[in-house]
Amino acid sequence: MRIALTGGTGKLGRHVHKRLCDAGHDVVVLDRFGPRGPDFIQIDLTDYGQVLDALAGVRGEAGKAGGFDAVVHLAAYPAPGVVTDVETFRNNAVATFGVFWAAIRLGIRNIVYASSETVLGLPFDIAPDYVPVDEASTRPESVYSLVKAMEETMAGHLCRWYPDLKIIGLRFSNVMDEADYAAFPSFDDDARKRKWNLWGYIDGVDGAQAVEKALAYDQPGFDYFVIASPDTVMSRPNAELLDEVFPGVERRGEIGEHDTLLSIDRARRVLGYDPQRSWRDFV
Repeated sequence: MRIALTGGTGKLGRHVHKRLCDAGHDVVVLDRFGPRGPDFIQIDLTDYGQVLDALAGVRGEAGKAGGFDAVVHLAAYPAPGVVTDVETFRNNAVATFGVFWAAIRLGIRNIVYASSETVLGLPFDIAPDYVPVDEASTRPESVYSLVKAMEETMAGHLCRWYPDLKIIGLRFSNVMDEADYAAFPSFDDDARKRKWNLWGYIDGVDGAQAVEKALAYDQPGFDYFVIASPDTVMSRPNAELLDEVFPGVERRGEIGEHDTLLSIDRARRVLGYDPQRSWRDFV
């Protein structure tokens, strides 16, 4: 496919770009900053005119045109507190609507985008209702998370308006590279250091796999999935962590010794998501 990838120079975006290119796709990165070249378009994604022009396939002075088969939208302020709440709302909401709407207007019917684990209730200052937390939990607790929840609602309605449209939101956990794993053993000193996302993470390579699987999924409509690595960031067992930090929370089924408490069961079953990497292999 010919794929437009927003945020392709970011932490997750670099892994997605590599995986899609390795799979033989023609990928064009749309981002604020990046290396000048035929496969990169510098763009302000909050400017709808620029987005529409870029997704139509215009390549600057070369004048070449050619649309895209799919859009992967990862670009955003990536967390609460990076900028002010108002700017987080403005940038992320406007950019996502613009990307969705331009794609729809141009006849692109395959959209995969980054939702967020934050919609599950992070930072869990209020305990989750149960663990492992799954897609049924939607409880935004920050402006950043509120925008992500709104984007999911918007995607659902857009797919209702356009029955041939497919949008998949991936609720990514905290993205990690191999270089980040050296710090993981230090988390064991205090179970509360990483309780904010139930001790979860997503290896960037496996995150890219989830994007590829979502692009290949051929059912129209809107759907969303929790995407995390198969284990926690902790060496301490889940039962011990929960006893200490969330003693009253319901435990549904087997929680395992180190199994992720951000349930990826549905992503495995529906998308065929099969994460292969653990920080334990690198430390």
